[in-house]
Amino acid sequence: MKIRVGMGYDVHQLVSSRDLWLGGIKIAHTYGLLGHSDADVLIHAICDALLGAAHLRDIGFHFPDTDAKFKNADSKELLRSVVALIGEKGYRVGNVDATVCAQRPKLNPHIPHMQQCLAEIMDIEEDDVSIKATTTEMLGFTGREEGISAYAVALIEKD
Repeated sequence: MKIRVGMGYDVHQLVSSRDLWLGGIKIAHTYGLLGHSDADVLIHAICDALLGAAHLRDIGFHFPDTDAKFKNADSKELLRSVVALIGEKGYRVGNVDATVCAQRPKLNPHIPHMQQCLAEIMDIEEDDVSIKATTTEMLGFTGREEGISAYAVALIEKD
């Protein structure tokens, strides 16, 4: 069995005029993330981790923000496409480990639902999707509630 590991990172600005989508679920909050798509930083970081592991460049290469067909795109569909792309190279997702950095809202109550959603999309067990949430102790752009970032590491496997 061949295994490969990739790392992903994403960040988006918080604004008052958008819904907040994280890990494929809509979270009630006074702010949402600004982006060309739905700006789901967690899914975007996971996509980049998977693409990197398969040596398939990055999310911006495959889904450019200059292409109108990705305007307000559902990031769950982008992740489905990424899983299909790595599948074309003979890989499948082994596991994902991710961290979301957000001062607010508190994300821990939403993590099980995010894990369920992401596992279904990637066709893996919920136990293979680890999501952690942290604040930055009110430091930096995250602490000032100007944005949310996410980091992800993914392992992909090929028989």
